[in-house]
Amino acid sequence: MNSLISIFIFFSAQIFIFSKNVQTESGLLKPLIEIGSNGRGNDSASLAWKKIANLPPSSIPNLLYAMNQANELGDNWIRAAISKITERSNVSLPIDKIISFLNDQEHDGDSRQHAFYIIQAYQPERANELIPTFINDPVLSLRRVAVAEKIRYAKEETNKQKRIELLNAVLKKARDADQIKEIAESMNIDGIQTDLVELMGFFVNWQTIGPFDNSERKGFEKKYPPEDKINYNEKYEGKNGQVSWSSFETSHELGLLDINLQFGELKEVVAYAHTQVESELNQDVQFRIGSKNAWKLWVNDKLIFARDEYHRGKTRVDQFVINGKLKKGSNDVLLKICQNEQTQSWTKQWEFNFRITDPTGTPLHSSK
Repeated sequence: MNSLISIFIFFSAQIFIFSKNVQTESGLLKPLIEIGSNGRGNDSASLAWKKIANLPPSSIPNLLYAMNQANELGDNWIRAAISKITERSNVSLPIDKIISFLNDQEHDGDSRQHAFYIIQAYQPERANELIPTFINDPVLSLRRVAVAEKIRYAKEETNKQKRIELLNAVLKKARDADQIKEIAESMNIDGIQTDLVELMGFFVNWQTIGPFDNSERKGFEKKYPPEDKINYNEKYEGKNGQVSWSSFETSHELGLLDINLQFGELKEVVAYAHTQVESELNQDVQFRIGSKNAWKLWVNDKLIFARDEYHRGKTRVDQFVINGKLKKGSNDVLLKICQNEQTQSWTKQWEFNFRITDPTGTPLHSSK
Protein backbone atom coordinates (compact mmCIF):
# COMPACT_ATOMS: atom_id res chain seq x y z
CA MET A 1 0.00 0.00 0.00
CA ASN A 2 2.81 2.37 0.90
CA SER A 3 4.51 1.67 -2.44
CA LEU A 4 1.28 2.45 -4.34
CA ILE A 5 0.94 5.72 -2.46
CA SER A 6 4.56 6.58 -3.27
CA ILE A 7 3.99 5.88 -6.98
CA PHE A 8 0.83 7.98 -6.94
CA ILE A 9 2.67 10.88 -5.27
CA PHE A 10 5.54 10.63 -7.78
CA PHE A 11 3.31 10.77 -10.86
CA SER A 12 1.18 13.51 -9.36
CA ALA A 13 4.32 15.55 -8.83
CA GLN A 14 5.43 14.96 -12.43
CA ILE A 15 2.04 16.06 -13.76
CA PHE A 16 2.19 19.16 -11.56
CA ILE A 17 5.69 20.00 -12.78
CA PHE A 18 4.66 19.48 -16.43
CA SER A 19 1.55 21.63 -15.98
CA LYS A 20 3.60 24.34 -14.26
CA ASN A 21 6.18 24.34 -17.06
CA VAL A 22 3.47 24.65 -19.71
CA GLN A 23 1.87 27.51 -17.80
CA THR A 24 5.26 29.16 -17.37
CA GLU A 25 6.04 28.90 -21.10
CA SER A 26 2.58 30.13 -21.98
CA GLY A 27 3.00 33.14 -19.72
CA LEU A 28 6.43 33.96 -21.11
CA LEU A 29 5.27 33.67 -24.71
CA LYS A 30 2.20 35.83 -24.28
CA PRO A 31 4.09 39.18 -24.62
CA LEU A 32 5.73 37.96 -27.84
CA ILE A 33 2.43 36.80 -29.28
CA GLU A 34 0.69 40.04 -28.34
CA ILE A 35 3.45 42.49 -29.31
CA GLY A 36 2.06 45.25 -31.50
CA SER A 37 3.31 47.77 -34.02
CA ASN A 38 4.95 51.09 -33.16
CA GLY A 39 6.74 49.58 -30.18
CA ARG A 40 3.57 48.57 -28.31
CA GLY A 41 4.49 45.84 -25.83
CA ASN A 42 8.15 45.98 -26.80
CA ASP A 43 9.47 46.32 -23.23
CA SER A 44 7.48 43.32 -21.98
CA ALA A 45 8.54 41.29 -25.01
CA SER A 46 12.19 42.15 -24.45
CA LEU A 47 12.07 40.96 -20.85
CA ALA A 48 10.21 37.78 -21.79
CA TRP A 49 12.57 37.02 -24.66
CA LYS A 50 15.62 36.84 -22.38
CA LYS A 51 13.89 34.12 -20.35
CA ILE A 52 12.52 32.31 -23.39
CA ALA A 53 15.99 32.16 -24.96
CA ASN A 54 17.13 30.25 -21.86
CA LEU A 55 14.37 27.64 -21.99
CA PRO A 56 15.43 24.00 -22.47
CA PRO A 57 15.42 22.40 -25.93
CA SER A 58 12.27 20.47 -25.00
CA SER A 59 10.41 23.80 -25.32
CA ILE A 60 11.14 24.18 -29.04
CA PRO A 61 7.91 22.49 -30.28
CA ASN A 62 5.87 24.85 -28.08
CA LEU A 63 7.83 27.82 -29.43
CA LEU A 64 7.14 26.67 -33.00
CA TYR A 65 3.46 26.47 -32.14
CA ALA A 66 3.60 29.99 -30.70
CA MET A 67 4.93 31.22 -34.06
CA ASN A 68 1.53 30.24 -35.50
CA GLN A 69 -0.20 32.61 -33.10
CA ALA A 70 2.18 35.56 -33.36
CA ASN A 71 2.26 38.39 -35.90
CA GLU A 72 5.32 38.98 -38.07
CA LEU A 73 7.13 40.90 -35.34
CA GLY A 74 6.43 38.31 -32.66
CA ASP A 75 7.37 35.57 -35.10
CA ASN A 76 10.83 37.13 -35.48
CA TRP A 77 11.31 37.33 -31.70
CA ILE A 78 10.36 33.67 -31.24
CA ARG A 79 12.52 32.60 -34.17
CA ALA A 80 15.52 34.37 -32.60
CA ALA A 81 14.85 32.67 -29.26
CA ILE A 82 14.79 29.25 -30.94
CA SER A 83 18.12 30.04 -32.57
CA LYS A 84 19.64 30.85 -29.18
CA ILE A 85 18.36 27.58 -27.72
CA THR A 86 19.63 25.48 -30.63
CA GLU A 87 23.04 27.15 -30.58
CA ARG A 88 23.38 26.20 -26.92
CA SER A 89 21.94 22.70 -27.03
CA ASN A 90 22.41 21.16 -30.44
CA VAL A 91 23.09 17.65 -29.14
CA SER A 92 19.80 17.22 -27.30
CA LEU A 93 17.16 18.72 -29.55
CA PRO A 94 13.75 16.96 -29.56
CA ILE A 95 14.05 16.15 -33.26
CA ASP A 96 11.22 13.58 -33.28
CA LYS A 97 8.76 16.11 -31.88
CA ILE A 98 10.00 18.78 -34.28
CA ILE A 99 9.43 16.35 -37.17
CA SER A 100 5.91 15.65 -35.88
CA PHE A 101 5.28 19.38 -35.84
CA LEU A 102 6.63 19.72 -39.39
CA ASN A 103 4.45 16.87 -40.66
CA ASP A 104 1.27 18.50 -39.38
CA GLN A 105 0.11 20.63 -42.32
CA GLU A 106 -2.39 22.43 -40.11
CA HIS A 107 0.47 24.53 -38.75
CA ASP A 108 1.42 27.85 -40.31
CA GLY A 109 3.86 27.74 -43.22
CA ASP A 110 6.58 29.88 -41.61
CA SER A 111 6.70 27.72 -38.49
CA ARG A 112 6.82 24.48 -40.50
CA GLN A 113 9.56 25.90 -42.71
CA HIS A 114 11.56 26.88 -39.63
CA ALA A 115 11.08 23.39 -38.18
CA PHE A 116 12.59 21.96 -41.35
CA TYR A 117 15.55 24.36 -41.14
CA ILE A 118 16.26 23.12 -37.59
CA ILE A 119 16.18 19.48 -38.71
CA GLN A 120 18.30 20.28 -41.75
CA ALA A 121 20.92 22.06 -39.64
CA TYR A 122 21.27 19.44 -36.90
CA GLN A 123 20.24 16.15 -38.51
CA PRO A 124 20.72 16.61 -42.27
CA GLU A 125 20.30 12.92 -43.05
CA ARG A 126 16.81 12.87 -41.55
CA ALA A 127 16.03 16.13 -43.33
CA ASN A 128 16.99 14.53 -46.65
CA GLU A 129 14.64 11.63 -45.90
CA LEU A 130 11.79 14.10 -45.41
CA ILE A 131 12.29 16.06 -48.64
CA PRO A 132 10.35 13.68 -50.96
CA THR A 133 7.30 14.00 -48.70
CA PHE A 134 7.04 17.70 -49.56
CA ILE A 135 6.18 17.19 -53.23
CA ASN A 136 2.49 18.02 -52.64
CA ASP A 137 3.02 20.32 -49.69
CA PRO A 138 0.86 23.48 -49.52
CA VAL A 139 3.89 25.40 -48.18
CA LEU A 140 5.60 26.39 -51.42
CA SER A 141 9.06 26.79 -49.88
CA LEU A 142 8.94 23.13 -48.78
CA ARG A 143 7.46 21.93 -52.06
CA ARG A 144 10.22 23.79 -53.90
CA VAL A 145 12.90 21.71 -52.15
CA ALA A 146 11.21 18.46 -53.22
CA VAL A 147 10.72 19.69 -56.79
CA ALA A 148 14.39 20.72 -57.02
CA GLU A 149 15.46 17.23 -55.98
CA LYS A 150 13.22 15.58 -58.56
CA ILE A 151 14.48 17.93 -61.28
CA ARG A 152 18.04 16.93 -60.42
CA TYR A 153 17.19 13.22 -60.56
CA ALA A 154 15.40 13.66 -63.89
CA LYS A 155 18.32 15.47 -65.49
CA GLU A 156 20.69 12.73 -64.32
CA GLU A 157 18.58 10.04 -66.01
CA THR A 158 20.40 8.83 -69.15
CA ASN A 159 17.42 7.10 -70.76
CA LYS A 160 15.61 9.75 -72.83
CA GLN A 161 12.11 8.30 -72.46
CA LYS A 162 12.47 7.84 -68.70
CA ARG A 163 13.95 11.34 -68.41
CA ILE A 164 10.96 12.82 -70.24
CA GLU A 165 8.56 10.89 -68.00
CA LEU A 166 10.32 12.13 -64.86
CA LEU A 167 10.37 15.72 -66.10
CA ASN A 168 6.72 15.59 -67.07
CA ALA A 169 5.79 14.19 -63.65
CA VAL A 170 7.65 16.89 -61.74
CA LEU A 171 6.29 19.58 -64.07
CA LYS A 172 2.82 18.80 -62.70
CA LYS A 173 4.08 19.32 -59.15
CA ALA A 174 6.13 22.51 -59.65
CA ARG A 175 4.60 25.83 -58.66
CA ASP A 176 7.46 28.36 -58.80
CA ALA A 177 7.89 30.06 -62.15
CA ASP A 178 11.66 29.58 -62.38
CA GLN A 179 11.42 25.83 -61.73
CA ILE A 180 8.60 25.42 -64.25
CA LYS A 181 10.65 27.23 -66.87
CA GLU A 182 13.72 25.12 -66.05
CA ILE A 183 11.74 21.91 -66.52
CA ALA A 184 10.17 23.15 -69.76
CA GLU A 185 13.60 24.07 -71.17
CA SER A 186 14.94 20.60 -70.31
CA MET A 187 11.97 18.96 -72.01
CA ASN A 188 12.47 21.20 -75.03
CA ILE A 189 16.01 19.85 -75.37
CA ASP A 190 14.46 16.39 -75.61
CA GLY A 191 12.04 17.60 -78.28
CA ILE A 192 8.97 18.09 -76.08
CA GLN A 193 7.31 21.49 -76.37
CA THR A 194 5.54 22.89 -73.31
CA ASP A 195 2.84 25.56 -73.46
CA LEU A 196 3.84 27.67 -70.45
CA VAL A 197 0.91 30.04 -70.92
CA GLU A 198 -1.55 27.17 -70.55
CA LEU A 199 0.45 25.38 -67.88
CA MET A 200 0.90 28.43 -65.66
CA GLY A 201 -2.47 30.00 -66.37
CA PHE A 202 -1.42 33.39 -67.72
CA PHE A 203 -4.23 35.72 -68.77
CA VAL A 204 -3.34 36.75 -72.28
CA ASN A 205 -6.63 38.18 -73.65
CA TRP A 206 -7.67 41.62 -72.40
CA GLN A 207 -9.65 44.69 -73.31
CA THR A 208 -7.53 47.83 -72.94
CA ILE A 209 -8.13 51.56 -73.04
CA GLY A 210 -5.79 54.54 -73.01
CA PRO A 211 -3.67 56.51 -72.96
CA PHE A 212 -4.79 58.80 -70.15
CA ASP A 213 -2.61 61.54 -68.70
CA ASN A 214 0.06 60.82 -66.07
CA SER A 215 1.92 64.15 -66.14
CA GLU A 216 3.94 64.71 -62.96
CA ARG A 217 2.85 61.18 -61.98
CA LYS A 218 -0.58 62.50 -60.99
CA GLY A 219 -2.42 59.90 -63.04
CA PHE A 220 -1.76 57.20 -60.47
CA GLU A 221 -4.18 58.80 -58.02
CA LYS A 222 -6.48 60.44 -60.59
CA LYS A 223 -9.73 58.57 -61.03
CA TYR A 224 -10.46 58.02 -64.72
CA PRO A 225 -13.85 56.72 -66.00
CA PRO A 226 -12.90 52.99 -66.20
CA GLU A 227 -12.52 53.02 -62.41
CA ASP A 228 -16.21 53.92 -62.08
CA LYS A 229 -17.74 51.63 -64.67
CA ILE A 230 -16.65 49.21 -67.38
CA ASN A 231 -18.50 49.84 -70.62
CA TYR A 232 -16.74 48.66 -73.78
CA ASN A 233 -18.98 50.85 -75.92
CA GLU A 234 -18.05 54.13 -74.24
CA LYS A 235 -15.45 56.62 -75.45
CA TYR A 236 -13.59 59.00 -73.15
CA GLU A 237 -11.28 61.97 -73.38
CA GLY A 238 -7.73 60.69 -73.16
CA LYS A 239 -4.37 62.40 -73.11
CA ASN A 240 -4.30 63.06 -76.85
CA GLY A 241 -7.97 62.91 -77.80
CA GLN A 242 -10.78 60.40 -77.58
CA VAL A 243 -9.95 56.86 -76.45
CA SER A 244 -11.97 53.67 -76.67
CA TRP A 245 -11.70 50.03 -75.62
CA SER A 246 -9.92 47.57 -77.90
CA SER A 247 -8.84 43.93 -77.73
CA PHE A 248 -5.26 43.18 -76.78
CA GLU A 249 -3.57 39.81 -76.54
CA THR A 250 -0.09 38.35 -76.40
CA SER A 251 1.68 35.23 -77.62
CA HIS A 252 4.65 35.72 -75.27
CA GLU A 253 5.66 32.42 -73.64
CA LEU A 254 5.24 33.93 -70.17
CA GLY A 255 2.13 35.93 -70.89
CA LEU A 256 3.86 39.33 -71.04
CA LEU A 257 1.69 42.12 -72.47
CA ASP A 258 3.77 44.95 -73.94
CA ILE A 259 1.45 47.96 -73.78
CA ASN A 260 3.84 49.89 -76.04
CA LEU A 261 2.67 47.63 -78.88
CA GLN A 262 -0.88 48.81 -78.30
CA PHE A 263 -0.37 52.55 -77.84
CA GLY A 264 3.24 53.26 -78.85
CA GLU A 265 6.27 54.11 -76.72
CA LEU A 266 4.66 56.92 -74.77
CA LYS A 267 5.63 58.66 -71.54
CA GLU A 268 3.56 60.08 -68.69
CA VAL A 269 0.55 57.95 -69.55
CA VAL A 270 -1.94 55.55 -67.99
CA ALA A 271 -3.67 52.54 -69.52
CA TYR A 272 -6.34 50.20 -68.17
CA ALA A 273 -6.69 46.47 -68.88
CA HIS A 274 -9.87 44.57 -68.09
CA THR A 275 -10.90 40.92 -68.20
CA GLN A 276 -13.52 38.66 -66.68
CA VAL A 277 -12.80 35.55 -64.67
CA GLU A 278 -15.22 32.69 -64.20
CA SER A 279 -15.07 30.84 -60.89
CA GLU A 280 -16.96 27.65 -60.10
CA LEU A 281 -17.20 28.59 -56.40
CA ASN A 282 -16.44 31.22 -53.81
CA GLN A 283 -12.75 30.74 -53.12
CA ASP A 284 -9.55 32.20 -51.72
CA VAL A 285 -7.01 32.90 -54.44
CA GLN A 286 -3.74 34.66 -55.13
CA PHE A 287 -3.45 37.34 -57.79
CA ARG A 288 0.06 37.17 -59.25
CA ILE A 289 1.33 40.19 -61.15
CA GLY A 290 4.61 41.07 -62.80
CA SER A 291 5.27 44.70 -63.74
CA LYS A 292 8.07 47.23 -63.37
CA ASN A 293 5.58 50.09 -63.68
CA ALA A 294 3.26 51.63 -61.11
CA TRP A 295 -0.06 49.75 -61.02
CA LYS A 296 -3.37 49.21 -59.27
CA LEU A 297 -5.59 46.11 -59.15
CA TRP A 298 -9.36 46.03 -58.67
CA VAL A 299 -11.42 42.84 -58.36
CA ASN A 300 -15.18 43.23 -58.52
CA ASP A 301 -14.84 47.02 -58.10
CA LYS A 302 -12.74 46.65 -54.94
CA LEU A 303 -9.20 48.00 -54.89
CA ILE A 304 -7.02 45.03 -53.89
CA PHE A 305 -3.51 46.49 -54.12
CA ALA A 306 -1.61 49.52 -55.41
CA ARG A 307 2.10 50.02 -56.10
CA ASP A 308 3.29 53.56 -56.81
CA GLU A 309 6.85 52.77 -57.93
CA TYR A 310 8.55 52.77 -61.31
CA HIS A 311 11.30 50.79 -63.02
CA ARG A 312 12.95 49.04 -60.09
CA GLY A 313 14.54 45.92 -61.52
CA LYS A 314 12.73 44.15 -64.34
CA THR A 315 9.34 42.57 -64.82
CA ARG A 316 9.26 39.07 -63.35
CA VAL A 317 6.65 36.35 -63.19
CA ASP A 318 4.87 36.41 -59.80
CA GLN A 319 6.73 39.57 -58.86
CA PHE A 320 3.82 40.47 -56.58
CA VAL A 321 1.50 37.94 -54.96
CA ILE A 322 -1.69 39.37 -53.47
CA ASN A 323 -4.17 37.30 -51.46
CA GLY A 324 -7.79 37.82 -52.41
CA LYS A 325 -11.08 36.15 -53.25
CA LEU A 326 -13.16 35.19 -56.25
CA LYS A 327 -16.91 34.86 -56.00
CA LYS A 328 -18.87 32.10 -57.68
CA GLY A 329 -19.67 33.13 -61.23
CA SER A 330 -18.23 36.05 -63.18
CA ASN A 331 -15.58 38.32 -61.65
CA ASP A 332 -14.30 41.63 -63.04
CA VAL A 333 -10.53 42.20 -62.97
CA LEU A 334 -9.21 45.68 -63.76
CA LEU A 335 -5.56 46.72 -63.90
CA LYS A 336 -4.23 50.26 -64.14
CA ILE A 337 -0.68 50.40 -65.52
CA CYS A 338 1.17 53.74 -65.32
CA GLN A 339 4.23 54.96 -67.21
CA ASN A 340 6.32 57.87 -65.88
CA GLU A 341 8.48 60.60 -67.44
CA GLN A 342 11.90 58.88 -67.39
CA THR A 343 13.54 58.48 -70.79
CA GLN A 344 16.51 56.18 -70.12
CA SER A 345 16.55 52.99 -72.19
CA TRP A 346 15.75 50.87 -69.14
CA THR A 347 12.56 52.86 -68.47
CA LYS A 348 10.83 52.25 -71.81
CA GLN A 349 9.00 49.14 -70.62
CA TRP A 350 5.26 49.56 -70.10
CA GLU A 351 4.12 46.02 -69.48
CA PHE A 352 2.63 43.38 -67.20
CA ASN A 353 1.79 39.71 -66.90
CA PHE A 354 -0.96 38.31 -64.75
CA ARG A 355 -2.26 35.00 -63.48
CA ILE A 356 -4.45 33.68 -60.68
CA THR A 357 -3.69 30.65 -58.52
CA ASP A 358 -5.14 28.98 -55.47
CA PRO A 359 -3.19 29.52 -52.19
CA THR A 360 -0.90 26.56 -53.01
CA GLY A 361 0.17 28.11 -56.32
CA THR A 362 -1.98 25.88 -58.55
CA PRO A 363 -3.11 28.03 -61.52
CA LEU A 364 -6.77 28.72 -62.19
CA HIS A 365 -7.55 28.77 -65.90
CA SER A 366 -10.62 30.90 -66.04
CA SER A 367 -10.17 33.88 -68.37
CA LYS A 368 -13.04 34.55 -70.75
